[in-house]
Amino acid sequence: MVTEWGETWQVDFTPEKTQAMVISRSPAASLAVSGCLCLGGQILPLQESIKVLGVTVDCGLRFDRHVTAVAHQASLRVSALCRMAGSLDSRGILTLYKAQIRPCMEYGALSWMLSAATHLQRLDAVQHCVLRLVGIAAQQQQQEEQTEVTSLEHRRDVLALVVQHKARVLEVPHLSSLRLPARAVQRESRATTSSDMLVHVPRSHSRQHQRSYTTRTARLWNAFTAATSDTQTMMLQQMKVCPHRWQKTQTPTLELC
Repeated sequence: MVTEWGETWQVDFTPEKTQAMVISRSPAASLAVSGCLCLGGQILPLQESIKVLGVTVDCGLRFDRHVTAVAHQASLRVSALCRMAGSLDSRGILTLYKAQIRPCMEYGALSWMLSAATHLQRLDAVQHCVLRLVGIAAQQQQQEEQTEVTSLEHRRDVLALVVQHKARVLEVPHLSSLRLPARAVQRESRATTSSDMLVHVPRSHSRQHQRSYTTRTARLWNAFTAATSDTQTMMLQQMKVCPHRWQKTQTPTLELC
């Protein structure tokens, strides 16, 4: 590797720290490649899943193992929160949840948002458990909590809209690959000017593909821009608030129970 100053750097890869995986849903594909990949004179064993930047993906490009592991990790943190809930009020429990537990369940959410609903429900169960703790603490203190906690799906959708705004409107360079293609205008009409922000929605009959970032964000973006006229002039902070308010009209918030 040559730097901009003309210096040459050599990168060494260690076989013990190298992971190999065949991306295919056919068992025969792994058998055909097994024992053929070598690095430094050592044969690299094939794995069914690898971890890239903290996100686990399997050979079928599914993130079920990652979501399951995240749900287990979050459950352990909730168990620790339950043990100290007696010395905290409802606001303290909710603050610790938002600071220590919820970020764990939202890391890299745009990559694994296509996971099956049965796996995503495990994360929702963790949040419901915390909300029950908050409700019990509020009852013990004889207080009426007015806190509204949005669902994790709601937060993932808002995040997708904000990222798409950064890519399309603000044109952030490192997010250019996430920019969705504009929808082609079929004919001239009075509504042509209002369709400048609309994007192309991929056609697919697969439920997994419909839950993916590209398809789901395209539908959300078209619905949001149709309901909001000043998307092109919004600043980043406005874009973080407006989709949140709009999405609350589409999906109900979670109540303390």
